[in-house]
Amino acid sequence: MSSALHKNRAAAPLSSPKTFSFAYLVHDVSRMRREVMNEAMRPLGVTSSHWVVLSELARGGNDGMMQADLARLLEVGKVTLGALVDRLEAMGHVERRGDAADLRIRRVYVTGLGFEVIGRMAAVSAGMDERMMRNVAPDDQRVTQEVMFIIKQNLKEMVAETARDG
Repeated sequence: MSSALHKNRAAAPLSSPKTFSFAYLVHDVSRMRREVMNEAMRPLGVTSSHWVVLSELARGGNDGMMQADLARLLEVGKVTLGALVDRLEAMGHVERRGDAADLRIRRVYVTGLGFEVIGRMAAVSAGMDERMMRNVAPDDQRVTQEVMFIIKQNLKEMVAETARDG
């Protein structure tokens, strides 16, 4: 390496958080939060894949959901979701039952034990959020949430446009 190249490389500033793009920071924060949440859920025997399924099922009340719809919503394959539901069912967190209107359809429901786990997950998550946001002023927290919601809405529009336009 020439001494001029070495000198320029040595003088180049090291990366700082300000040099990273917004998208990178959002991704990295999400990844790191998932890692911390996985560790916190380990004593319950629940992985991030499990809590994503349980959370999505719970959002719909307890009307149950067809596996194919749940797979599409979570953007995973039917086989992958089937294996996750099998594990959650073996743990007693969900159960499959026939649909009241069409007995050929089987729906996935959260059990009482599953709702207990979801309650513990929510408590752990709230504690994590509080700790994550430590040293962030309440007004900044509110603005951050509002901005992230707007960004999410914009992304939803982009996804819809892509689906519509092919």
